[in-house]
Amino acid sequence: MTRQQKREDAATPRMTKKTAAEQSRAPAQQEAFEISALSQNDVTILAETFRLLGDPSRLRIMLCCLEGSAAVGDIAERLDLSQSLVSHHLRLLRGARLVKGVRRAKHIFYEVADSHVSQVLQDMAHHIAEEHNDE
Repeated sequence: MTRQQKREDAATPRMTKKTAAEQSRAPAQQEAFEISALSQNDVTILAETFRLLGDPSRLRIMLCCLEGSAAVGDIAERLDLSQSLVSHHLRLLRGARLVKGVRRAKHIFYEVADSHVSQVLQDMAHHIAEEHNDE
């Protein structure tokens, strides 16, 4: 085996059989391992993504897109925002891969980019709707 092959072999993750304890580990613990592997650049991108969602107008646009595909004009009308403002926000959200545009004839319809984004929005909406007992 050459040095290059040894390095590649060492860098390749090995699939091992998990013990019962590892398999029963809570999903949050399993995800924590993956999250801890994020690079500094990944953390910066994640922070920027949350910053984008911190704007109430952008968040309202995201929630509107969560309900289904909608054209810029429809989103603007539903949310009582100007069409140019909605277009600007959609450009930023599309750049962050939070929404995607699907062309149909002369119009582009925007929708949530994927199930991960949809799940985060739904989970956070449920989280704030829960009753909190801080006692």
